[in-house]
Amino acid sequence: MAPTSDHPGEQAAADPIKLLAVRDTPLSLDEVFRAVGDDASGGTTLFVGTVRNHDGGADVDRLGYSSHPTAEAEMRRVAEKVVADYPVRALAAVHRVGDLGVGDIAVVVAVSCPHRGEAFEACRKLIDDLKHEVPIWKHQTFSDGTEEWVGAC
Repeated sequence: MAPTSDHPGEQAAADPIKLLAVRDTPLSLDEVFRAVGDDASGGTTLFVGTVRNHDGGADVDRLGYSSHPTAEAEMRRVAEKVVADYPVRALAAVHRVGDLGVGDIAVVVAVSCPHRGEAFEACRKLIDDLKHEVPIWKHQTFSDGTEEWVGAC
């Protein structure tokens, strides 16, 4: 439920969670940035997670992300906690699933708040909690032919 305003004549605030998705197609920075546009925000923070070419001292050739059917619902739960803890005006998060190569975008999150410090803190909390709590798993394939699952139970 959206909070009500303390100012007479103002309507209740709209849901600040503007975009949450798990997709098997390339992600758009512009889409996520536009989703959190807000005239009352002085700070917008955008985080982009990309596939790097190494992990734990081993060269990474590629990876694949897979998700549980509840991933988007869990993203909403995480986003709602961030909205409850920070003065978020708008929030968006999109995570990629499927096969990705080095340099591909795996996740994009963005938060708009009245001030930059709040936006940085809220965005950091959002990406950290998504990484730890949302059932999305990474399968890495290394240059030496070995493989590893990350985040799987």
